[in-house]
Amino acid sequence: MDIDTTTAPTATTDADGVTTTTVDGVRTLLAPRSGPVTAGLLFRVGRADETLATSGITHLVEHLALHRHGMSDLHYNGATAAAYTLFAVTGTAADVVEYLNGVCSALRDLPVDRLETEKEILRTEAAGRGRGPGHGMDLWRYGARSYGLVDYAETGLPAITAEDVRDWARTRFTAENAVLWMTCDTLPEGLDLTLPAGEWLPAPEPTSALPATPAHFHGDAGGVVLTSVLPRSTAARLFAEVLGKELFRELRQKGGYSYTAAAEYHPRDTDHATVIAYADALPAKQDALVGAFVDVLAKLRAGRIEQADLDSVRASALAQFDSPELAAAMLPGTAMNLLMRHRHLAVAGARAEIEAVTVEDLHRVARELWADALMQVPGRGVDWAGLTAAPAASPEIVTGRRYSALEDGKVALLVGKDGISLVTPNDQVTVRYAECALMQVFPDGARHLVGEDGFSITVEPTLYRLTLGWLAPLDAGVPPASVVRMPPRDPARIPRPNPADAQRRAARPNRSGAVTAWIWLLGTLTVLLTAATGVVVFAQTDPELSPEGPDWGAVFFSALLTVACAYPWIEYLRKRRRGEG
Repeated sequence: MDIDTTTAPTATTDADGVTTTTVDGVRTLLAPRSGPVTAGLLFRVGRADETLATSGITHLVEHLALHRHGMSDLHYNGATAAAYTLFAVTGTAADVVEYLNGVCSALRDLPVDRLETEKEILRTEAAGRGRGPGHGMDLWRYGARSYGLVDYAETGLPAITAEDVRDWARTRFTAENAVLWMTCDTLPEGLDLTLPAGEWLPAPEPTSALPATPAHFHGDAGGVVLTSVLPRSTAARLFAEVLGKELFRELRQKGGYSYTAAAEYHPRDTDHATVIAYADALPAKQDALVGAFVDVLAKLRAGRIEQADLDSVRASALAQFDSPELAAAMLPGTAMNLLMRHRHLAVAGARAEIEAVTVEDLHRVARELWADALMQVPGRGVDWAGLTAAPAASPEIVTGRRYSALEDGKVALLVGKDGISLVTPNDQVTVRYAECALMQVFPDGARHLVGEDGFSITVEPTLYRLTLGWLAPLDAGVPPASVVRMPPRDPARIPRPNPADAQRRAARPNRSGAVTAWIWLLGTLTVLLTAATGVVVFAQTDPELSPEGPDWGAVFFSALLTVACAYPWIEYLRKRRRGEG
């Protein structure tokens, strides 16, 4: 749009030199900087707003919105995070206007003819994406919902339609749900940010897959990773820096266990941030690393925090305010706070908060961090340190029809009216249909189910003794919104039973049938003997039938025979219910 000074929105400039205005209903922040103009258009929507069955839709909208820019010398990019989406650009004022206008135009009318091509590009991008030290932690903490979705593949892509992406853009990529920041002191001519009308969307409420914290689980990341969710605060941000210094000093410089030992502070949403601490080690030193890592946390939790460490991180934090173009440097963070509706502190207030943090404040944060800690450890657990093992199996299984695996009769699926369980001699996993976050349906009959708690079951019909109609409870019970229909698989990727195991099982079919027949015979005898025992007891205790008194030997023998037949029958029923028989 052309800026008309007679109708231009009101602009205000704060004490730090940041100008706040609106453009086509989009809240906009401006601050001057020498050199090229940099701008960022933020939207309060990300992967945590999706479901597992729609996962990838925000990223897909981002890609479609950028497609028309094609190959260009302009430096631009897009990014989809857990709680926001960013379109960024650097160039001349005219370049920035052209880019932002193009993004908003595409969001109003997405090039859905590119839908399937962009899906393939997203899959390729995911295959080459590196994983940071905290990968997998959110799955354990949040399950297969909210912020846990960042640890999953974009599983919704196969089912997302053109209308789905149009609707997502129309309701999430709106003027009221956006913030723009630009490193210039006035709005450039021709800027058109026209977007659909909507409303600001608060950050998603976090879910939880942890019954208790602090908790731990076994991982193979080659070291230790700890995450903890804390209230956003200046003290928590400085504590993360102190923790990183202490880990580096103890685990690398003194102990020699690690090459990398550090801690980071990342805002998650309006009110909370995640602290990530990690350290690597060679396999031979991993046990020692775990002990030393826990000792560092215990030291800080006990309040043994050096004033010199606080002074050092405080000085680094205050140094950020020494930039000659401070207002422009702070624009991205200021815009993000505005987007999330987190409190904004002017430079003077931010300085005062940093200077006011004490060792006692850091001690308090250390205790809070430990209380919410989730730790991934190699090798043995850390129950000895007071951490509870995070659930690695479902607490219960369903009652339903049993289907044993072809290769191992001790492995079985239990298909019930309200859920499905996979049981093995050492494990059990259950997905309740009503709490199923995703069911991928393959044309060959395979089903992959993921529960909201993150537990999953893959059913391959080629590997189980399944009968006609076994799918009916799953297809009737899982909510349609959680179902994603997958394309046909390459036949080579469909698993088949091990031929040797199949031959071995085929060589002994009669023994299994004979055992089953024998168990059922014992069950029948149990019923008959129970009735007979009742008759014997009645006859032996009736004065008219036994005038000489009861023959307790006969009663005892009858009862003993009943128990002898009943025990294997009851044990068979118990194991059958657990999927073990």
